[in-house]
Amino acid sequence: MPKVSQATAAKQQDIGIGTISSEVSAGYEFAFLSFTEQGVLEPLLKGLPNDLCNCPHWGYVVGGTVTFRHLDGSTESFSTGDAFYVEPGHTPVIEPGTDLLFISPEHQAAAVNAVIEANMAAMQGA
Repeated sequence: MPKVSQATAAKQQDIGIGTISSEVSAGYEFAFLSFTEQGVLEPLLKGLPNDLCNCPHWGYVVGGTVTFRHLDGSTESFSTGDAFYVEPGHTPVIEPGTDLLFISPEHQAAAVNAVIEANMAAMQGA
């Protein structure tokens, strides 16, 4: 059985306000996120349907808090020790000091990541 850890993940990325360590295994992306500053991802989702993440995620909050805003205006917050599932159609807001794991279907995550990376590049003037 394959395994993935934050330390051994194939892709290690410093995003300025934190780090993302990720790897694809068995058709799923395992992404370990560690934020030192607040992560408001709304501007990075521009261009996706309704400008929201359209990928489902299962996850676990190692420490801190993540809040998901949904298309209907509702919010859900998860904190240290919480396992969660969030449906497509959301925007995450990740508090400083938060460490969490997202497990997402590989192809859906790849499509969302491509939009996020393009928006990050545009914001950085690249």
